[in-house]
Amino acid sequence: MTKPGSLRGRLLLRLAGLLTLLLLLSSWSAYWSARHAADTAYDRTLLASARAIAAGLYTEGGRLKANVPYVALDTFAYDSAGRIYYQVTDLQGALVSGYENLPGAPPGTSRTDDYPALARFYDAEYRAQGVRLVSLLQPVSEPGVNGIAEIRVAETQGARERMARELLLGTLLRIGLLAGSALLLVWLAVSAALRPLDELRRSVASRSSEDLQPLPEDGMPRELRPLIMALNQFNTRLHGLFERQSAFIADAAHELRTPLAALKARVELGLRSQDPLIWRSTLEAAAGHTDKLTQLANQLLSLARIESGARAIAEGGAELLDLSQLARELGLALAPLAHARGIALALEAEQPVWISGEPTLLNELLCNLLDNALAHTPAGGNVTLRVLAPAVLEVQDDGEGIPAEEHEAVFARFYRRAAKGSGAGLGLAIVGEICRAHQARISLHQAQPSGLLVRVEWPVAPA
Repeated sequence: MTKPGSLRGRLLLRLAGLLTLLLLLSSWSAYWSARHAADTAYDRTLLASARAIAAGLYTEGGRLKANVPYVALDTFAYDSAGRIYYQVTDLQGALVSGYENLPGAPPGTSRTDDYPALARFYDAEYRAQGVRLVSLLQPVSEPGVNGIAEIRVAETQGARERMARELLLGTLLRIGLLAGSALLLVWLAVSAALRPLDELRRSVASRSSEDLQPLPEDGMPRELRPLIMALNQFNTRLHGLFERQSAFIADAAHELRTPLAALKARVELGLRSQDPLIWRSTLEAAAGHTDKLTQLANQLLSLARIESGARAIAEGGAELLDLSQLARELGLALAPLAHARGIALALEAEQPVWISGEPTLLNELLCNLLDNALAHTPAGGNVTLRVLAPAVLEVQDDGEGIPAEEHEAVFARFYRRAAKGSGAGLGLAIVGEICRAHQARISLHQAQPSGLLVRVEWPVAPA
């Protein structure tokens, strides 16, 4: 792929193309205008020569004679680019004077209205050359001779073409100078108009990587303000992303520091003892802490994956998925765990329910909802997974539920209910982020007679 050129260069190139096209059209028009002007000038001279020859007609012994004056042909003497031919025929069409076989007017050639004369102008070929002719009908009324004689005067096209070329070249020279001047003026005008854009570029380039303050709009042209507004909106979103990342890193570091410190203290305590039973107890406790750290690390990685998944969905990477099939596969995978805890896991999904989403994130959502439900359901309880039309998922358990005043708070990262379990407080936060990425709505409800009902509603996918 070729690199895009400058805006100024592309604008000038397109203007040059348009001006070139106009130059060609003007050249064509100028040529025919010049040719018409040359034909008009030389036709007048042709007619003048024919009239001068007609003025020299006389009769002698009942026959028509022609006294061709030198002035009739001298009109063209100054022009060496062409040649003159003439012909005079009598009343019967016989040659009186001049050149033989000079072409006559084609049938249907109309008489000119430009001059008060019985004259017709036409083009023909004579002696392998293109010629322009005038045919002048001259009435003759002399004793014994009464009728109309014809005088033909022909001129080769060289002089006319030379005159047309001179007019054309003069016109092209003026148009070319005008086009060059126009391009120069456009270059200066475009450079002046693009100066604010260059100032904006320098302003952005001079900023540090931490400076995300809005760009000033004052003094900027109206055409640049939408661009500046878009850049400011992007900077705002980027600033929010950086803040969320910084808060996430700080929270993650805080959450990791406590279990790591506890693990280190437990190991150091075990190392100071000489009792093998204490060593074993220390290793078992360390293994438990390691499991919790592994779970926390996996949940942190899940939160990090949500951002890339959300970008994929926004960029059109979502897939059309059957929510019932996803729920069925995950239910089968978690059925042994539920059975080991003495919990009945039920699936209610009677028909396919199609949604648009990212498969990995949706599996993460289902896994977190079921894992939370199983973790807070006592042995002998029930967990029900429902898939309803048009695009609704419900997870219901028999646990103690969540008070209504905490329904919003539980979706915050690292939020833990007082004395309720030992999790990292990321399960429902992950679910909430995945719902946000899919533009789905999640809500918590009190189940009957006890427990919690989580409902997720997706936008209906196109058929």
